[in-house]
Amino acid sequence: MLDAIGDRDLRATLLFARGQGAPVTADDLALAHDIHRNVARARLERLVEAGLLVPAFERRTGRSGPGSGRPAKTYRVAAETSSVEFPRRYHERLVGLLAEALPPRLRSVRLGEIGVAFGAELARQGGVRPTRVFDRALGRVCSALHHLGYHAVVAEIGDDRAVIETATCPLRPLVRDNPRLAVLDQGMWSGLLAAGLAHGDPTTIECDTASCHDDGNCRIELVLNPSAGDD
Repeated sequence: MLDAIGDRDLRATLLFARGQGAPVTADDLALAHDIHRNVARARLERLVEAGLLVPAFERRTGRSGPGSGRPAKTYRVAAETSSVEFPRRYHERLVGLLAEALPPRLRSVRLGEIGVAFGAELARQGGVRPTRVFDRALGRVCSALHHLGYHAVVAEIGDDRAVIETATCPLRPLVRDNPRLAVLDQGMWSGLLAAGLAHGDPTTIECDTASCHDDGNCRIELVLNPSAGDD
């Protein structure tokens, strides 16, 4: 895995895959990076071998049965459940110890506030520009995460509720190592969305990240609740 990440071309391929809302094909990569399809396929397969992409086959013509053509080989981003470090730095344990050092009575509140601040910093680093339109704000949050090297896509959306799906949530390794840090993760997502909304208030954004401990992608449910900020 470290060899793949250290290779410039493979790293660019991985960043491309993470920046897409759907699985990619060799043709997609070849077109985006102006390389031969065989070269694109070889790079994608190297990332499969490293455990960073997961292959599958799907028909992209919308047809099935005789005459529909061969299924295309696709590559999706593998769910990242632990940090890739060499040598291991035990950051998950360090953050857990820092959280435990907070006064128990205020721990949850402070972790949520720290998460919001971290989400705002990610939004700043990713160049999020606020908008008054809910779905546009979600799209800009995902684009910012793509810019920072994370996979994120809007999986569901309504008037005041949305679900973001991510294979590489920035704080997932921390939460899996210490479930009490879930409130830190929830604060981060609230802070990200608040940064994407003009006059956004993280205290009015309800967040649920119950799928962090599953083996698949994380699903982050975000609900706008203006009355929550009145508490």
